Amino acid sequence: MDILRSVRVVSEASGSGVVDWDRAAAAAKASTDPGSLALTGADREGYATDVRDANARLRDVAGIDFDVPETIEVQNRHHWIDASADTFRRVMAPIEAAATDSDAVDSDATHRDTSGSGGRPAAGLGNGAAGGAWEPVRDLSRVANTGSMAFALGFLARNVLGQYDPLLLADEPDADHGLYFVHPNIVRVAATLDVELPRFRRWIAFHEVTHAAEFGAAPWLPEYLESRVERGVDGLSAGGFDPAAFAELQTAMTAVEGYAELLMDRAFDGEYADLRRKLDARRGGGGPVQRLARRLLGLGLKRRQYERGAAFFAHVADARGIEAASAVWDGPASLPTAAEIDDPSAWIARVDP
Repeated sequence: MDILRSVRVVSEASGSGVVDWDRAAAAAKASTDPGSLALTGADREGYATDVRDANARLRDVAGIDFDVPETIEVQNRHHWIDASADTFRRVMAPIEAAATDSDAVDSDATHRDTSGSGGRPAAGLGNGAAGGAWEPVRDLSRVANTGSMAFALGFLARNVLGQYDPLLLADEPDADHGLYFVHPNIVRVAATLDVELPRFRRWIAFHEVTHAAEFGAAPWLPEYLESRVERGVDGLSAGGFDPAAFAELQTAMTAVEGYAELLMDRAFDGEYADLRRKLDARRGGGGPVQRLARRLLGLGLKRRQYERGAAFFAHVADARGIEAASAVWDGPASLPTAAEIDDPSAWIARVDP
């Protein structure tokens, strides 16, 4: 782990984009211990068995049909950074394009009229100099953005346990989705929480497979989420803000997280009260630096999504059964509204699952 090298890499950020993604990933890896990926045969078989069992168990409990990725990836932290940098690059591409277009328009406007003198260049600036004057500002902004992404990637790489990637905004819509497990983090957190590793690994496998179940039950969901991201970006690029698009995105993600919590509670084939308690404490715990990082990265919002979504689905499942809760994935119209998340009886009355 080399913090100075990480800073140096960030300072060398270049290119025409808002973020230099290659250097963001390189800087994140420079500041992050990759961790050991020395897997025993039992480890490898354990991951495969846990995913296979979670798949079968969730099908039975939820009454929905879905597929998990054909290949799962057991990663170290550097592997996760590389994969996630590609994901962030893909998801943020529309935002970067909008920002780049905006810079080009601003630069062109500055070149055409830098002094309010009816389009005449400002004194002392030759043709093209006005646009060039913005280059140092854009370069500094790119360095700052690259540093922010390097920090986010490094922090998450040290804390993420597993991840399901539905490949939102992928260039190849038919590309296979991804299921990742960050083995060094799973080993470390199991020891920190004083939980046996095989049991903890199984819990994480069940949690990630629940997300595969959701997207498998709702093939329309990736396009729905993508459209809300794109609408929000279009609003920002036009100089406005589309609160409806972002509100719908947040509500949908609350449903995604809440349904996963419901399936975990009903499908995990073992005692889990202590795991739930310890993991809930971990989500809001850590030292001052960790708590600040979680706040800056919006992880407090994610925790709130877990809590609101879990309460919604627990009410629905208790009132109508777990299969009725799966009705949220029948189509976009079946998703709860923001108000219904906090009033599940209203959703039941409207959808009648």
